[in-house]
Amino acid sequence: MGRTLHAVSALALVLAGCAAAPQLQAPAPIQPDAAARWAGPASALSEAPVPAQWWRLFHDDTLGDLQAEAARSNLDLQAAAQRVSESRALLGLAQAVRWPQVAAEASQTRSALSAHSPLVRLGAPTAPSSSWTLGLQAGWELDLWGRLRHLDEAAGARLDASAFGMAAARVSVAGEVARTYLLLRGAQAQIAIGQENRRIAAELVRLADSRQRNGVATRQDAAAARASLAGIEARLSQRLQQRDNLANALALLLGMPPGALDARLAGAGMPAMPQRLPVGVPSDLARNRPDILQAEARLRAAVADIGAAQADFYPRIGLAAGIGYQAAELSDLGSWSARRFAIGPTLHLPVFQGGRLVGMLALAEARHRAAGIAYRQTVLGAWHEVSEALTAHRTERARHGQLEAALAQGRVALDVARRAYRQGTADFTSVLVAHRALLAGEAELADCATASALSVVALYRALGGGWSAALQADAATPQEEGP
Repeated sequence: MGRTLHAVSALALVLAGCAAAPQLQAPAPIQPDAAARWAGPASALSEAPVPAQWWRLFHDDTLGDLQAEAARSNLDLQAAAQRVSESRALLGLAQAVRWPQVAAEASQTRSALSAHSPLVRLGAPTAPSSSWTLGLQAGWELDLWGRLRHLDEAAGARLDASAFGMAAARVSVAGEVARTYLLLRGAQAQIAIGQENRRIAAELVRLADSRQRNGVATRQDAAAARASLAGIEARLSQRLQQRDNLANALALLLGMPPGALDARLAGAGMPAMPQRLPVGVPSDLARNRPDILQAEARLRAAVADIGAAQADFYPRIGLAAGIGYQAAELSDLGSWSARRFAIGPTLHLPVFQGGRLVGMLALAEARHRAAGIAYRQTVLGAWHEVSEALTAHRTERARHGQLEAALAQGRVALDVARRAYRQGTADFTSVLVAHRALLAGEAELADCATASALSVVALYRALGGGWSAALQADAATPQEEGP
């Protein structure tokens, strides 16, 4: 027995020297030249850390309440929490096999040999007999070259990846709630503009009818005024439908039925734009973006899978032991003479697997290369998203100021045209043209205000706002299901 154990130990030491665990080779970090423009104008952006609850920069209590409810009841987040629980259970299974496995056994059998059995012909009795057994069985695989350890590491990395996946879902849900909310407020602003323009158009219709009855205006002027009013009402109906659809989309994000938020979302305007946006520094992007951390965790899992596949080429050495009692009568089961035991090493040496081990290693290496490409793709995509979001934010801010100036001049032009029309020094065409120009300017300014707010949402989604490393433990905690 001792010689066998020494031989197995010597063989294990020799083979262990041949096994080499693969090392993680993360792709080189990407630092594009666009990072030099990260901070932008000092009046708009700052290098302060990205806030986890960035939506509070809008100072809108309704938006804050919606975000809190979405964090509790969003169904995508609940599904992500269950994926975290699944990964945690798989990690527990991977860790369990690294420990000795102990099981208790107890059995009773009663059997008899056939009269035609060869043993009976040799003199064995055919009378029925009983067998009682009671004992413990134990086994332990000696993880000498890290197969079980690598499987444990892979499961742990996948748990990290699922937790970061839940964090990425939080970022996505927070951004989607804010985006839908701001689109809703933009639609409501357009509705208010449309209602005001409908009132003005109705007044112009009455004025054109009056002037036509008095012979001052033509029938064409009255028809043109009514056509303008009908067009405004058509656009207003479209905005009302858009508002209802956006309110329902928000309700879906919160796990609520259609129409559940209509009363809460009525009667408020577009939130004020933040005057200063903390965007952090370029080197923080990889730590702030959970999708980058998720890709890195998947890369670690792929490396561990290679180690486990390599270890499969070496023999599996374990120890097995059993102790207990065996007797023909239940009364003799606890006697000293009924004791039994067994102990010894086990050796599993893969001799011929038909190429299975080579294929599994090739598969693990291919998945590792794919994980490395996915990591680089995620990082590069993050930089592009940030660059595009910064550009959009600067563009919308500048466009908003230009449209405000243009709208002010449009109001002046409409006022002058209306006075001239009432005094009879201009025809209705000039009023209609000025009115349509003002309507287009107001609508474009409202759309620009919405686009400016959405650019803030896109920027913080690109920066990984809505999550931080300090919230990782909370991100890995399963969420309770909503009502």
